[in-house]
Amino acid sequence: MRRKPGVLLPLELDILAVFASALNSTDPWLHGYGLARQLAEHKGARQLTAHGTLYKALGRLADAGLLEQEWEDPDIATVAGRPRRRLYRITGLGQVAIVDGQTAPESSAAPRVSPA
Repeated sequence: MRRKPGVLLPLELDILAVFASALNSTDPWLHGYGLARQLAEHKGARQLTAHGTLYKALGRLADAGLLEQEWEDPDIATVAGRPRRRLYRITGLGQVAIVDGQTAPESSAAPRVSPA
C-alpha cells in the first residue's frame, strides 16, 4: 500500500521530534547512529531502529526539505580514527511539520515527501 504524498510516517515524525529536542543543545547536528540511540530513548525501546530503515527515512526527510544534511569535517573523523559521518539537523519546514503532525508543509522551496 502506498501512502499519500506529503504524509509522514510515525518514524519520520519521531525523527523530527528528536531533532526538535536537539535544537536547544549546543550542537543541533546529529549523525545516524546517535539519532538511532536517541530514538530508542525517546520511544522507550531497547532496540535500535534498523539502519536501512533509518537512513531511508533520513533521506526522504532531507529530500522534502525537512532536514539539512552535510558531511562531517574530515579532520574530526581522522582524529577520532573513524570514517566521516553524515550529519543532519532539522529545518524550519521540519519544525512546522512537527506542529502539523501528519503532513509535510506546502512550500515551493521544498518538494513534498515522496511516496515510499
